[in-house]
Amino acid sequence: MVRLPDPRAFLHARREALRTWFVRGPWTQGVFEFVAFGIKQAWACLFGGLMLALLLGTYLWYPQGWALARYDFLTLAALSIQVMLIATRLETWEEARVIAVFHIVGTVMEIFKTYAGSWEYPEASLLRIAGVPLFTGFMYAAVGSYIARVWRIFDFRFDRFPKISWQIALAVAVYVNFFAHHYGPDFRLFLFLATGVIYGRCVVWFRPDAAHRPMPLVVGFLLVALFIWFAENLGTFARAWAYPGQEAGWHMVSLAKLGSWYLLMIISFVLVAAVQARAKRD
Repeated sequence: MVRLPDPRAFLHARREALRTWFVRGPWTQGVFEFVAFGIKQAWACLFGGLMLALLLGTYLWYPQGWALARYDFLTLAALSIQVMLIATRLETWEEARVIAVFHIVGTVMEIFKTYAGSWEYPEASLLRIAGVPLFTGFMYAAVGSYIARVWRIFDFRFDRFPKISWQIALAVAVYVNFFAHHYGPDFRLFLFLATGVIYGRCVVWFRPDAAHRPMPLVVGFLLVALFIWFAENLGTFARAWAYPGQEAGWHMVSLAKLGSWYLLMIISFVLVAAVQARAKRD
């Protein structure tokens, strides 16, 4: 069996060669680190970026009247991307397992939320469960993929990292509230406070280039949630799904959704943290 070379080793070697050529002092080091940070972030967003490109590309150019519905094409294309990333070793099997779990978690929530009328999928498709196109699970998986990849690519280290049991309890509470608030009180504000209590003192150290840099973990959650909100606006613009009020025409998604994505970030982070904790024990 032919074993493909590891593309990460090749890219690392190219980066080292470029640093040797470019860096001549603190100013050029700062520029190089800033550019390296951006490239690494884009690399971590690989799956999510490809999914967004698919949503926008098919919205703009997908042929009308094709036998294969656009949503079904998105499902098959997303699955092909996942297989390609693993086959080319751009994604590890550990990351793929996290993505699979998040795919299931997201699909279950999608089925419930569409039934409750929180949003809808306006186009027809065959590959769906209870009215939810299967490509939607890959959109949630893109968030899990980003967290897993950014953890590895930036070599995350933590100060005052919370006990994993506390994090799991918080993630379960967040997930349950996504369902339960339709039938009773919404405990979202208490969950926001809980994230501050559990993660407020935690600092993540990430490595954009040679040295690790610190950042409060809660700030990281907020920044990622903001970028997911931007991506959500692109997704609704591409008619991948629609919120109430967007049926007649597109408009920006409410900033209130930013809180939902922040809490979803907690679930994503805890899934990856649990995998990392298990890997350390093994």
